Amino acid sequence: MMKTLFLQPPSFDGFDGGAGSRYQARREIKSFWFPTWLAQPAALVPGSRLIDAPPARLTMADVLPLARDYELVVIHTSVPSFGSDVKVAEALKAENPKLVIGFVGAKVAVNPQESLEAAPVLDFVARNEFDFTIKEVAEGRRFEDITGLSFRNAAGDIIHNPERATLENMDELPFVTEVYKQHLKIEDYFIGYLKHPYISFYTGRGCKSHCTFCLWPQTVGGHRYRTRSVENVVAEIAYARKAFPQVKEFFFDDDTFTDNLPRAEAIARELGKLGVTWSCNAKANVPRATLEVLKANGLRLLLVGYESGNQQILHNIKKGMRIEVARRFTQDCHELGIVIHGTFIMGLPGETQQTIEETIRFACEINPHTIQVSLAAPYPGTFLHRQAVENGWLDAGHAELTDDRGVQIAPLHYPHLSHSEIFAAVEVFYKRFYFRPRKIGAIVGEMIRSPEMMKRRLREGVEFFQFLRERKLERAA
Repeated sequence: MMKTLFLQPPSFDGFDGGAGSRYQARREIKSFWFPTWLAQPAALVPGSRLIDAPPARLTMADVLPLARDYELVVIHTSVPSFGSDVKVAEALKAENPKLVIGFVGAKVAVNPQESLEAAPVLDFVARNEFDFTIKEVAEGRRFEDITGLSFRNAAGDIIHNPERATLENMDELPFVTEVYKQHLKIEDYFIGYLKHPYISFYTGRGCKSHCTFCLWPQTVGGHRYRTRSVENVVAEIAYARKAFPQVKEFFFDDDTFTDNLPRAEAIARELGKLGVTWSCNAKANVPRATLEVLKANGLRLLLVGYESGNQQILHNIKKGMRIEVARRFTQDCHELGIVIHGTFIMGLPGETQQTIEETIRFACEINPHTIQVSLAAPYPGTFLHRQAVENGWLDAGHAELTDDRGVQIAPLHYPHLSHSEIFAAVEVFYKRFYFRPRKIGAIVGEMIRSPEMMKRRLREGVEFFQFLRERKLERAA
């Protein structure tokens, strides 16, 4: 077995580009997801090490000396961070010319040829679902014999091996929480709407929905929801509960945990026996009967992708959701005491000033506890990206999706709606939602009831207003 380092490299300050983040960018409030997509292959390679540099605040000066201690480095990359990650790989290779370096992630899964051509320093990239591909690389197998691998041979030619078969038995994957325990400090990971400290991992891969913008199902996970057994998931929670007694919340990061309602209810009932607090991603169509089961067994929060308050835009992005169903679902959650973090996107196909206003009013009406407003990001490999290219919505200068500080830009524009108008809508949305007397009162009440929440919300407030100032400077530039 090659001595292997799994690395989420140093990047922009506060850049959440980790192997678990859906939008690789700096946030309005600093946050970090666990690097689950790197931890999974790390769990398959005995003696390997996982370093997640951004949340650990590690710099190149910290990471570079490690090049001499390893034979193989596996780096997770993304569209926004690719150029920076290549520079890290070049520095590591200069430090140890014998080092074998490979990239993983949606960026190289979609564009393996272009990625290898753009980065001669790379020996290989692993495509699609790469866990066992990387395991075989670390075992020292010949690159020619490893499915799912694209590599540069001795003559410098780029070779693409056949695709690796999709993993069907998800219980074959070892627990990522064991890797977290060995290599990460969980207090470094912070999400504004989750209790701190938290832990997140996947109970399955894939999503049966076909949202045109969504990254993972269209690039790595697929559209079939392949799941771990109920017993396997509960066993990992039981292990993590003992390994991390300080954890206040477990988050299931499956694209849509509620895609399989009987399984979600079965897991919930087992979690209820363990007495843990947990949260998950959900679509805004979960029936009340299921919500009651989940809530009664420890569910605290649902992360819900509403995206837009305009029905036609939801049709345009193949969301498969009706506004009235989402409204009823949200009311059910409010009545049952289930907290909602709602996510919305500005600049999707069909967006106008009128639909922006409609979405802001919808968000204020249904009133989730907290929200995230993102800019439509046409990642390569998604249907939205193909649409944008074919219709001329995406300019070449906006293809990297973030600016040089890692902050999201508005990459799309339409004949009736400019980049700047879409960009400005995010700030308007946040101000309209959070600067309401009703919402301010709720936040203040939350702070009064909890000294810990007081400290947390004050910090987030400082970061949020700094975010608004930076956006003002960005518009002025």
